[in-house]
Amino acid sequence: MKNTEKKIAVFPGSFDPFTRGHESIVNRALSLFDEIIIAIGANALKDGYFTLENRKRMIRDVFKGIDMVRVSHYEGLTVDFCRKNNASFLLRGIRTAADFEYERAIAQLNKAMAPEIESVMLLTTPDMTPINSTIVRDIIRNGGDASKFVPSSIDINNYR
Repeated sequence: MKNTEKKIAVFPGSFDPFTRGHESIVNRALSLFDEIIIAIGANALKDGYFTLENRKRMIRDVFKGIDMVRVSHYEGLTVDFCRKNNASFLLRGIRTAADFEYERAIAQLNKAMAPEIESVMLLTTPDMTPINSTIVRDIIRNGGDASKFVPSSIDINNYR
């Protein structure tokens, strides 16, 4: 990458729902990149609880007024989405050792497929470590109060 090129990162995930942990990773990465594309990927292994449009709206609401954050969606390989969007970086958050092993394997395979794309992994802050979308989604699905686990700008009831 040349120094004159814009540093674009893709932050891929299902974001079902977008959590405070996701928000924290993006906010901390803002100083590292010129643009961050939060990319909602179609995952054949996961059934979405929130619609794609509601997830996109949720994320846009969180980053309203921050022009360097863009929300998109894609199907297929993440590295292909990166290439189509001139992104040289993949941004990922790591909560646990298990996350690290999973993300390391993906990063190494992505590197083999797309040597020009670097994976950047940020450790979550300790207070965000227990938050994950699967658990938050389960709380919501069962009528619990998930407000502590999603960004303050999100009233989850507005996205169902």
